[in-house]
Amino acid sequence: MTEKETILKAEARDLSFYYGQAKALKNISLPLYDKKVTALIGPSGCGKSTFLRCFNRMHDLYPNNHYEGEIVLHPDNVNVLSDKVDPIEVRMRISMVFQKPNPFPKSIYENVAYGLRVRGINKKSILDEKVEEALTNAALWNEAKDRLQDLAFNLSGGQQQRLCIARALAIDPEIMLFDEPTSALDPIATASIEELMDELKSRFSILIVTHNMQQAARVSDYTAFLYLGELIEYNETKKIFTNPDRKETEDYITGRFG
Repeated sequence: MTEKETILKAEARDLSFYYGQAKALKNISLPLYDKKVTALIGPSGCGKSTFLRCFNRMHDLYPNNHYEGEIVLHPDNVNVLSDKVDPIEVRMRISMVFQKPNPFPKSIYENVAYGLRVRGINKKSILDEKVEEALTNAALWNEAKDRLQDLAFNLSGGQQQRLCIARALAIDPEIMLFDEPTSALDPIATASIEELMDELKSRFSILIVTHNMQQAARVSDYTAFLYLGELIEYNETKKIFTNPDRKETEDYITGRFG
C-alpha cells in the first residue's frame, strides 16, 4: 500500500449507538481513507445506515438516541460526536446524499445555493460561480443551465439525485456520505451516479451504503461487512470479494443469506 493510500481522513473508534435502550451498533472501529471510496454492505437492519448517519450527527434530530465512542476527523483530531462540536458545522464538513432524491421545493439554483446561504454567503457573483461549479461537478450543468429558475421537482429522478449531489458539493465538504443513492433509480441513472462517484473521489473521501454487491465491487476501494450491529470484516474491496477472511462474509457475498 502506498503512502497516499493510507492517509486517514476519519475513523470510528469503539463506536456504539443506541436507539433508546436498543444497542444498534456495537463497538465499531473503522478507518476512512482520504480520496477513497469505502462501501458498507450487509443485510437489511444490520446497522449500515445507522453507522453512516453517525458521521454527520443525523441521529441528533430525534430524541433518546445516544452515541458512545468517537468519530475523529483528521488532521485536526476533532471528535464530531463531542458535545462541544456544533452538529451544523459537522454537516458542512460531512455532506450526505439520501436514498431517494430529496430536492427542496425551490428552484434548481436555490437548491444548490442553500448551504452557501446558510453559511452567510449572499453575494450574487459568488453564488453564481459556486452554483455553476457544483452543477458542473455533479454532471448536471449542461442539462440545467438554461432552466436554473425552474422548480427542482421538474427534473427527472436521476437529475434530482445529481442535483442533491450538487447541493452537497456546493459547501466544499471533506467527506461525502451516500445512503443507497441509486436504489430508486433506473440502470442508466445508476451508471451516471457511479461514474460521478469515481470522479468525485479525487477530491474527498466517500462512504457509501449499498445493498448491491456488484455496485460495492465496482465503486469502492475498501469494503466493510456489518451484521447485527457488528463489524464482521473490513479490508480492501478486492480481498473482501475474492478471498474474505470470515465465513460469514463469504456466505453473505455468495448469497447464502441476507
